[in-house]
Amino acid sequence: MRALAVPKDEADGVKDRLNRRRQLDLEWRPVRVDDMVLLPLKGDNPFPEFPVGEADLLPQDRHRPPQERIAERLGIPEELKELLPEKYERLGHVLVLRLPEPLLPYRNEIAKAYAKVLKARTVLLEKGIIRGVERRPDVELLFGTETETTHSESGILYRLDPTKVMFSSGNFDEKLRMASLDCRGETVVDMFAGIGYFTMPLAAKARADRVIACEINPVAVRFLRKNIELNRVADKVEVFEGDNRDLPGEGFADRVVMGYVNVTWQFLPKAFSLVKRGGVIHYQDTCSIDRIPDGLIDNLRQGSGGRPFEVLGIKEVKAYAPSISHMVVDVRVL
Repeated sequence: MRALAVPKDEADGVKDRLNRRRQLDLEWRPVRVDDMVLLPLKGDNPFPEFPVGEADLLPQDRHRPPQERIAERLGIPEELKELLPEKYERLGHVLVLRLPEPLLPYRNEIAKAYAKVLKARTVLLEKGIIRGVERRPDVELLFGTETETTHSESGILYRLDPTKVMFSSGNFDEKLRMASLDCRGETVVDMFAGIGYFTMPLAAKARADRVIACEINPVAVRFLRKNIELNRVADKVEVFEGDNRDLPGEGFADRVVMGYVNVTWQFLPKAFSLVKRGGVIHYQDTCSIDRIPDGLIDNLRQGSGGRPFEVLGIKEVKAYAPSISHMVVDVRVL
């Protein structure tokens, strides 16, 4: 790369003049060498008093992969830099990282580098999978202090604290699918509402007349209520705080959404009792790959209470674990 060698005390002025003449090559970074600054040059040299030569310059940061910029900030062994995660979850100003075991001793330094390069205010380490009825995350705060954030996804705003409530970006396509439905005139029951992962798209985008959002975790309920206000759907959404199996009424729902995993089948009898004839159940669950679709259909038969149904579609939401998939089955109750 051709570069103009300028004394450091004159570099700022020359750089500005080059830029005004559109001769500063913005694709490359200036570099200081001893008492000189090398400025990337386009075209002929307009300053003959300064020498021009070939220089080994680096691309501007915006043209370099984040992984490369993060690695160069770290003082960890070079062989460990290859283990730095390329994938991470971004929720507003919060980053959630998964780190392999060899990187854990350096986790605070790594978090600081990710925060600087990716312009995050807070970085969390995901330590384990989400467990329990209330779906509480297992995370460690590595950098920053502000854990409550607002995340924007497909025109929906979600207020949350990822140290206290779960948020799965892996369900993105399913949330989009729910948002694309035409639910005008429908009453929808979201049996596992959380902070409103499916409730918000159904109310704000699919235009359901009424959404009953059931959630047992009081912290998630607090954020659910905030998100109802943020997305201006208070006239459509009713919150039922508690076990969804205690929701009163039968045969009134046009649609039931079951956004849960591992034990969702245990709640199928309640879903079938809520949905009216001709209504639809979106049943999500985890299933061993060698049991798809039979295992899911068996669960539906056992949970239907003898009510007939037809399968409208089966699709994978995301991979869940080795040989296990997170699936969704759409059924119409006949």
